[in-house]
Amino acid sequence: MPTFVLFDLEFTSWPGALEQDWGAPGQLREIVQIGALRLREDFSVVAEYEALVRPVVNPRLDAYFTELTGIDQETVDREGRPAAEALGDFLGFCRGESVFSYGNDMVVLGENVGWARARGEEVEHGFLDASFLNVRPWLNAVAPETRTANVGRLWQVLGLPRPGAGAEHSAVFDCRSFAAALEHLHGKGAVLPAPPFVH
Repeated sequence: MPTFVLFDLEFTSWPGALEQDWGAPGQLREIVQIGALRLREDFSVVAEYEALVRPVVNPRLDAYFTELTGIDQETVDREGRPAAEALGDFLGFCRGESVFSYGNDMVVLGENVGWARARGEEVEHGFLDASFLNVRPWLNAVAPETRTANVGRLWQVLGLPRPGAGAEHSAVFDCRSFAAALEHLHGKGAVLPAPPFVH
C-alpha cells in the first residue's frame, strides 16, 4: 500500500435527522462537501481533494446544516459543482487506491451516485476501481476512548496537537483529524486493517 486515501463527507441535514436516520419525508443525505487526503505509508500528504456540491432535491441548505459545518448557501450556490461531475471527479481521485472512512460514508457516496444515475446523469469512474473500507470499528477497538467521538474530534480525544486550521464538520479538517489518529495509533504499534483487494 504505497499510498492510500482518507475521505469524509458533509451532507444535508436537519435538526433530529441523525436520530431519525434521515427518515423524515424528503430528507435525503445529499453530499454538499467532499474532502480527501492521499497519504504515503509514513502519513505524509501526497495530494488533497476538496469539492463543494450543489444538492438537487434540497437545494436550500437548512440553517442547522450551515451552523454545524460553516458552509453557507451563498458559497454553495457560487462554488458548488453539479453532483455527477463532483462524484466522478472524486472517484477518479480514488482510482486504484485503498480508501478509508471513519463510518459508512461509502454508503452515502453510493446513494448519491445512484441518484445521479437515476436522473440520467453520467458519473465518470466507479467504485470497482478502488477499495473502500470503514475503519471505525477497528479504530474504536484499538482506542476505546474514541467510541463516542466523531471524526473531527479524534485528535482531541487522543490528546494530539490540532491538525491544522479549520474545525470539525469541515471535510478536509476531519480528514486531517482522521490521519492524525491513524498515525498516532500506528506509532503505538497498531497495524491498519487490510482493505479488500483492488482489481
